[in-house]
Order: sequence, then structure tokens, then C-alpha cells
Amino acid sequence: MQLTETDLSHLRRALELAEGGRGRVSPNPLVGAVVVRDGELIGEGFHAELGGLHAERAALADCAARGEESAGATMYVTLEPCAHEGRQPPCVEAILDAGVERVVVASDDPSEKAAGRGPGILRDGGVEVVFAAGAEAAAARLLNQAFRKHARTGLPLVTLKLAISLDGRTATAPGDSPWISGEASRALVHEWRAESDAIACGIGTVLADDPLLTARTPGARQPLRVVFDSQARLPLDSQLLTTLDQSPVLVVTSPEADSFRMRALQDAGVEILVAAGANRADRIVSALSDLGRRGLTSLFLEGGRTLAAAFIDADQLDESRTFVAPVLLGGAESATRAGGAVPGVPRGAEGRPAPSTVGDAAATGPARRTALAASSEQVGEDVLITARYKEW
Repeated sequence: MQLTETDLSHLRRALELAEGGRGRVSPNPLVGAVVVRDGELIGEGFHAELGGLHAERAALADCAARGEESAGATMYVTLEPCAHEGRQPPCVEAILDAGVERVVVASDDPSEKAAGRGPGILRDGGVEVVFAAGAEAAAARLLNQAFRKHARTGLPLVTLKLAISLDGRTATAPGDSPWISGEASRALVHEWRAESDAIACGIGTVLADDPLLTARTPGARQPLRVVFDSQARLPLDSQLLTTLDQSPVLVVTSPEADSFRMRALQDAGVEILVAAGANRADRIVSALSDLGRRGLTSLFLEGGRTLAAAFIDADQLDESRTFVAPVLLGGAESATRAGGAVPGVPRGAEGRPAPSTVGDAAATGPARRTALAASSEQVGEDVLITARYKEW
């Protein structure tokens, strides 16, 4: 059945509502719902916090709070209603009990415990279920890329953040301000951190800049801080370790890491993950698999050209967000600090700055990635280019 423009309008409203749970419901998906009867909106809601009401139940509760009767109504929901018991009871039960006659769904739920069960139960109960197509369906899928990837692969969605100058530099010269991107861009990065389950950088960034890797947004959820540190060199007096009360730290090492250094980090309160694999790409996948088993659905990469190159070479990058700043930095030997908001990368053996590129000489052959889709927008004085390489 083809949806009307009125149907699509209500779905778009449900998509707007779903955004209200961003940064607060992971590993659950973002979901919004709208209830309409006789052409009038009588209730709406969204999944606002992990463990709280799902969007469908929140919307039905809103109907009751308004004194509206939901029997005979149509519900518009961004994700197919669940039929399994979790932190909340199945939403299909609430929909059937409310007497809703029609449910319009924007996107499927690819997780094994869902995957069509809810719509099937609703149809068996006499409810008409219609799935959307087109722009609204695509928007609903994009809304939950992290959830969808984790459901299908067990791995978190990986997003890389970069900042570059107009002449292609990713770091400022020694003595200059470390920032390439502007204040508005840096504030946005803190929002992205708060929305992510984990944030990662390489040990070179830590040694060069001693970052906090926290989300400095009022009331923000703090992500797990992950350091890719093959030799367990993380300093015991780093800011990461002195702020363990704010957010835990996980260090990813190789099997060859020094056991004494690993034990010292563990004694300081750091969790150690020894990533298995014969090469760098295998260890990246091993680490991602472990993060996924912990229920983490998103990983935000900041800082470290070596780390960025490793993820690209391993084909484990889903999205990139690059700030292009209206500045010229010049200098043939400018230091490279991938990320701008969290500067710093490993220096060469003699302390020389690394080349100003994301890749490095250790790359194992061509690693070109062409985006499936890209968009740009103005953020303060910078231009933000968002590129998506995979779709889940």
C-alpha cells in the first residue's frame, strides 16, 4: 500500500522525536512514535533513556495523558515494534491492548531477536502493518546505523574525526595554537563524544598531548576512553589515569607488550585488552569484536594518523567527519596532528614531525575508500564534510 503525504508527514515527525534520545539510549536504537486518529495527532513519544519506556508505549501514555482514546488509531513508528521481553515488555502487546488498527513503520529491526516478529504478531492480531519506502525509510535506517551494524556484525560503528587547513595540514607548527578548527567545531566534537559509546586515540597522541578525551558538555554521558597502545606505554601520570573517576580507560595492546608495564597499568585501574592477530588489521578487528561483545555500538576515533591509517587499511571505517578550516598553515615540515580538537601524533625516531597525511609509510598498499554519500555544511567559520563509506 502506497503511503500518502499525510502518512509521510507523520513519519517525519516521528523521526524528529527519535532524535530526543540521542546519547542516552545506547545500545538501544533511537525510536520515535506518533499516534493519529481521524486525522488528528493524539499522542507522541520517543525512547528517552535506556531502561525507560519505548517510543510506542511513551506515545500511548501520552494519548492517555491527553485524555485521548487510541482505539482505532494509526501509529507511526520509526522502527518496527519489538516482540521480545527486555528492559521493557514487548511493544506489540501495548499496541494490541490499545486497539490501534494500523501501524506504519519506517524501518526494519535487523537484530536476531526482532527481525519481523513484531509486525507478524500485529498482523496476526488484526492490525494492518505498512512499511515505508523512499526518503523516510532511508532516514530511519541512517538514524540507527550504529545499532544496525552491531545487530548485523557484532561490531561497533567506527567514525573518524579530522580537521585540516586549506593547504592540507592536519597540525600547527610548534609554538602556534594547537587548534585548526574553530570554537563552534570543537563544541560540536564534544557533543559527538557524548553520543558515542567509546572514544579512541593512539598512544602517540597521548604521549604528545596528554588529552582527557572526555565530553565537556553539561550533563553529558562520558564514553569509554580507549587507547591503542601496542607496547603499553601509557604514562601512569597521564590525565587519562588521573581522571578514572570520570570515565574508565581501556588500553589495547599487542601480545608482545611488556608484562610489567601492563601490570602497572592494571594496578592503576586501567583495563587491558590484548588484541589477537598476526598483523595490525587483524588486531583492529579483534579489538572491535571485543568492544562489540561488551555491547558498545559506536567508536569515535580522534587523534593519531597511525591509528586512522590502521582503521582505513583494515577496512573498518564507516564514516568520517572532516572540518576544513579557512586557514593556511604552510611549512613543509609542519607536524601532523590528526583530528584538530585532540592534536598530536607519534614523532619519528629522531623526533622529527611525521608527514602531514593520514596514511604513513607503514601502510600495506592502496587503501583508497570512496564514499557512498557525502555532504557539507557550515559550522562557524569551518566547513564540515561528512562522508559515509558503508550502510547498514
